[in-house]
Amino acid sequence: MVDRSAIGRSFTPVTARVEPGRLRYFLNTLGEQNPVYRDETAARAAGYSAMPAPPTYLFCLELMDAERPFEFLTELNIDLARVLHGEQRFSYHAPVVVGDTLTFQSRVADVTDKKGGAMTMVVVETAVTNQHGAHVADTARTIVVRN
Repeated sequence: MVDRSAIGRSFTPVTARVEPGRLRYFLNTLGEQNPVYRDETAARAAGYSAMPAPPTYLFCLELMDAERPFEFLTELNIDLARVLHGEQRFSYHAPVVVGDTLTFQSRVADVTDKKGGAMTMVVVETAVTNQHGAHVADTARTIVVRN
């Protein structure tokens, strides 16, 4: 069982590049047809320096490029079979576009027991910076651990 002593624990940073082919695969999987995500001319007309990544892409990109995608589960002794995805949030501070190289730095932000200890909510927050050191986004995911 995860307890509040895990709060503040950081994990190995993940570096990932926003590549057009992988982005296109993601868009196809979602059925996303907005030309701003698919066409350089449309992206520039919308004010982007290149095709932007859609909001939820950061979550996938971090997992795809992590050497150990579920490191936080292993490090906190959480059995994946006991995990439910509770919530996902994204806060963007600057656009993320094709060609960017991003660094994801995750840490445990909160741990809360619910239902008399029958479940534990673990919030993992991730700060995302680009190749210029600009803080472009923050993500947060809440996982529910059935105890």
